[in-house]
Amino acid sequence: MHFATLPDVRAERAPEAPAVSDEAGALTNADLLVRVEQVAAALADLGIDRGDVVAVFLPNRVELILVLLAAWRLGAVVTPINPVLGTVEAAYQVADASAKLVVAEAERDDLDVPTLTLAAIRATPERDVPVADGLAPGDLALLIYTSGTTGNPKGVMLTHSNLDAMTSSFIEWFEMDDRDHGLLILPLFHANGIVLGTLSPLRAGGRVTISRRFARDRFFADVERFRPTFFSAVPAIYTMLNSAPDDAHPDLSSVRFAVCGAAPMPAEAILRFEKHFDVKIVEGYGLSETTTASTINPLHGLRKPGTVGLPLPGQRVAVIDASGDPVPQGETGEVVIAGPVVMAGYLGRPEETAKTVVDGWLHTGDIGRFDEDGYLQIVDRIKDMIIRGGENVYPKEIENAFYSHPDVHEVAVVGAPHDVFGEVPVAFVALREGASVTTEDLAAHVGRILAVYKRPTRITLVDEIPKNPVGKIDKPTLRSRVRESAHR
Repeated sequence: MHFATLPDVRAERAPEAPAVSDEAGALTNADLLVRVEQVAAALADLGIDRGDVVAVFLPNRVELILVLLAAWRLGAVVTPINPVLGTVEAAYQVADASAKLVVAEAERDDLDVPTLTLAAIRATPERDVPVADGLAPGDLALLIYTSGTTGNPKGVMLTHSNLDAMTSSFIEWFEMDDRDHGLLILPLFHANGIVLGTLSPLRAGGRVTISRRFARDRFFADVERFRPTFFSAVPAIYTMLNSAPDDAHPDLSSVRFAVCGAAPMPAEAILRFEKHFDVKIVEGYGLSETTTASTINPLHGLRKPGTVGLPLPGQRVAVIDASGDPVPQGETGEVVIAGPVVMAGYLGRPEETAKTVVDGWLHTGDIGRFDEDGYLQIVDRIKDMIIRGGENVYPKEIENAFYSHPDVHEVAVVGAPHDVFGEVPVAFVALREGASVTTEDLAAHVGRILAVYKRPTRITLVDEIPKNPVGKIDKPTLRSRVRESAHR
């Protein structure tokens, strides 16, 4: 399907049924269609047409979903921007995506494109805006930006066909229908929040309640108040929920299941949550490049905490060796994925696309193995990526920020264990001879360049960065040093 038609389908089937809500209010299906057309009118009045890219720079709120559906109604493409990004990072995404417009809460004069504010949208007269003619499932829908090992964020191109395949797979796997109600606590600039958290329950005829920001006690109160049937979260959130007092027993009985993804979660933490709150967690695995998820533990039958489950319907998942041949069951290799959820490519990066998608198989860069029951276990990462509370953090991008300081000679960033976030970036820096810059100076410098979640939690000045025999920075040695320090 092409998701431009979703509001019309829902309004026709059940106009008075609930659709989406946040702390500011709730919309029925009929309301949703009216509001989507209003936003589409505001976009059209500013010249947005088929194939144009609209950047949306908003926190979690209903208007972000309205912009998605309205842009698609016109045949446009949406690139959601992490609202905590600084100007340099946001401007890079706007420019790389060739965005024609940015939708934001207030005027932005620092992104080199016109701004459509929420106030301007509300002031736009309501009028009928039909779905554009000639739309096709292969049309580009989303540009989800993910940092690469080069430090340059890449636009992952997802089509309506990708969204169609992924939501269909979720609906089948989780047995979603019009009784389902998702509580959205993950950010809407991620594929997970958009595809699993929003589009899947809406396509199934259900509803979505948006939580603007996560807090443990607020989450429990929201579940008791709104009675959702499912939610998706990352390990850092489950760690915070597990920190609730032993005598805290909020009523989570409405929740059929909870999804965990984006980073490995210890089996013990899953079991502790399930025992305390009597809510089933299904752990899964996927990437933005595969439109959200490719394997998930089943709702029924054998669930294996510590694995990421079975391949989802319509997807092929394999583990291969360096020659591209499948490895025997139980042996490790690179995880590769094929099927209709595989991205259309990286925007403007045909060479990187060709390296990543080979003969229809997406090479994930992750090392995994299949067990005797066909459940996938992620063993390690080929790339140096750090996963901080579900957010992908790439050391090269942080290192580039340090290298922009004139007193930095060499730098290496690795992940350090963290009780809540799983791991956080830490930096080892060797200064140029005669330099007198302090760690506080360096922290302030990179703080002006990087979003908060990318900033190293610790900067250590060293005389020399360790090298391996061929002269490359020896990150395994640094990781071992960090782990030993954390253990002590």
